[in-house]
Amino acid sequence: MSAKIDFGKTALDYVIHREGFPPALLIRLKPYGVGIVGQRVLDLGTGTGTLARQLAQVGAEVIGMDIAEPLLKQARILDIEAKVFVNYKLGNAENIPLQDETQDIIIVGQCWHWFNPEQAGSECFRVLRNGGTMVICHFDWLPLPGNVVEATENLILKHNPKWNMSGGSGIYPRWLKDLAKSGFVGIETFSFDLNIPYTHERWCGRIRASAGVSASLAKERVHEFDEEHQELLAKNFPQDPLLIPHRVWAVIARKLRSYK
Repeated sequence: MSAKIDFGKTALDYVIHREGFPPALLIRLKPYGVGIVGQRVLDLGTGTGTLARQLAQVGAEVIGMDIAEPLLKQARILDIEAKVFVNYKLGNAENIPLQDETQDIIIVGQCWHWFNPEQAGSECFRVLRNGGTMVICHFDWLPLPGNVVEATENLILKHNPKWNMSGGSGIYPRWLKDLAKSGFVGIETFSFDLNIPYTHERWCGRIRASAGVSASLAKERVHEFDEEHQELLAKNFPQDPLLIPHRVWAVIARKLRSYK
């Protein structure tokens, strides 16, 4: 997309309607040694801290980093409500403001595609301790023939033809190559599918908080899209709540550097 993406513009919808990864992700990651009491974890692209909070709740020492201060502001409010602490920092993946080999885990949820992979990969390798674990994960809706996701994506493209993230499968083989080129080894992946219930109101809010709508369109165009989206749902998908198919996908890799 050529338009500048700014998720800070979506902060209110983001905090209400983007709930983040399901708890099942951390259950699946635990056998890989991710999400352990006392671990030092960096959550890159933390947004409103949905993944960082889950890790803090299991006892990890979490730094949440993002380039959007409005999202971090909302994250701090949510942490108070959840009675957990995450150390939030402004920063970007291409120039991580942390010392070498200080983190046990780096996790990147739903945002590796926004990074420069060579620079981000090099920085992640630098910041991870030897033997540390790198995780890139996604939680994506699935457009299937005739379903509400496909119809919603077509509407986004009508209002924002430059949006280039439609038609996804929730699988990202390119990230494996990115990690290997950065020096990571022992690369593994897993995925599982879930149906997530959304009321019409929440689905509209979730879509407004996406890259193709509020993060890139002017306010008046967001309003036009939202009105048409509501009409589309009422006419063609009247069931409420909607069951939205999603796929959770993760790639796990290790930093194992020999010292000579």
